[in-house]
Amino acid sequence: MIIRISIPSQELALFDADGHLLRCWPVSTAANGAGEVSGSFCTPRGRHVVRAKIGGGLPENTVFVRRRPSGELYTPELGAAHPGRDWILTRILWLSGCEPGFNRLGELDTMRRYIYIHGSPDSAAMGVPGSHGCIRMRNADVVELFDLVAPGTPVDISAATE
Repeated sequence: MIIRISIPSQELALFDADGHLLRCWPVSTAANGAGEVSGSFCTPRGRHVVRAKIGGGLPENTVFVRRRPSGELYTPELGAAHPGRDWILTRILWLSGCEPGFNRLGELDTMRRYIYIHGSPDSAAMGVPGSHGCIRMRNADVVELFDLVAPGTPVDISAATE
C-alpha cells in the first residue's frame, strides 16, 4: 500500500503495491500551504511513513488531546463551546518524514511537528485548505483508511500540480 496526498487537488489516494488505485478521499491540508519548518503551520511535502496508528476501536468522534482520548465525544454543542479548538477526532495516523534535511530531523521534522492524518468535525470543509498543518479527513473516511493501512505504510505528499 502507498498513500499519496495532493495538496493542489486536496485529495488522498490509496494505492496497492502494484500501483492500482484503491480509494480516493477529499481532504483538507494546511491553510498556510506547503512547508516543512516547525511553527509554520504548513503541510510538509515529500516522502513520509505512517509511524503510528492511534485510536483503533474507539467510537467515531472520539476527541484526542496529545494523542490520547480526552474522554469527550465531539458534538456540535461541544464545538460551539470551544470555537478556537483544533479538533483531532476518531483516528490518528502519525507521520514521520523520510528525507533528512527536508522533512526529517531538526526544525524540519514532521514527526516532532506532530503532523497527522486525522478525523475532523462533519462541519469542517473538505477539498479546501483549512488545517494547521495536518491532513484532515471526514471521520468515516479516516476509519476506512486506518483499517486498510499498517504502520510503515509510505505516504507521499506533493504540492506539484498534476
